[in-house]
Amino acid sequence: MKRLIFIFSLFHFLIVTAHAVTKQEADSAYTQQHYQEAVKAYEALLEQGVSADLYYNLGNAYYRSDNITRAILNYERALLLSPGDGDIRHNLQLARQKTTDKLAPGADFFLVTWYRSIVNIMGVDAWAWTALVVLALAVVLFLVYLFSQRVALQKLGFFGAALMVVLFLLANLFAYQQKQVLTNRTGAIVIAAETSVKSTPAQNGTDLFKLHEGTKVEITDDSMKDWKEVRLLDGKQGWISVNGIERI
Repeated sequence: MKRLIFIFSLFHFLIVTAHAVTKQEADSAYTQQHYQEAVKAYEALLEQGVSADLYYNLGNAYYRSDNITRAILNYERALLLSPGDGDIRHNLQLARQKTTDKLAPGADFFLVTWYRSIVNIMGVDAWAWTALVVLALAVVLFLVYLFSQRVALQKLGFFGAALMVVLFLLANLFAYQQKQVLTNRTGAIVIAAETSVKSTPAQNGTDLFKLHEGTKVEITDDSMKDWKEVRLLDGKQGWISVNGIERI
């Protein structure tokens, strides 16, 4: 009996392997303008493991298929993994221009905007590697300070090591914040053609305003199963049915 189970499992594995989609096949379908085929291929690849590149390519395939909502959703997912990628941001902006709701973000204090732009230069893995590199440089410079006989090199080693330690702490902080964004995903995209944002989490609640597909919202209250409190880029808030949104 065990032998039969082993043979069946091996046979099943060989069938799955034989029919596994490769990225080259997905890319080929896209370049040949078989966009629906490319969508299925990229989604199959994402089931095996996520990456910014796959989400970006899937977003492009949806965009070419005129499914702007799904394009935005996948561009946003790609941006979470690679926040410093200019191509992703550019294509996301193009897709947003085709949505119905045109929301102007609220003005943040310039230091907050500046800080966020620095944190989003790289993703969590890149910041982690940066931390390791600057830590190694800190060790080298500290050794220069300890063993150099020249005063100029001692000063270079001391202050250089101090600077690298500061950069090491900042890189770890930025990596932690990027990790938190990935772990606690509060962004969502409206997937319903049109949905009402309510004053209370109930169908009989007062309609505050309507949103259309492709609009991004931030979930501010995730405690309820069927309703989520959301905030828009322009600061408006309300409750929306979970059936009308999909989490990034």
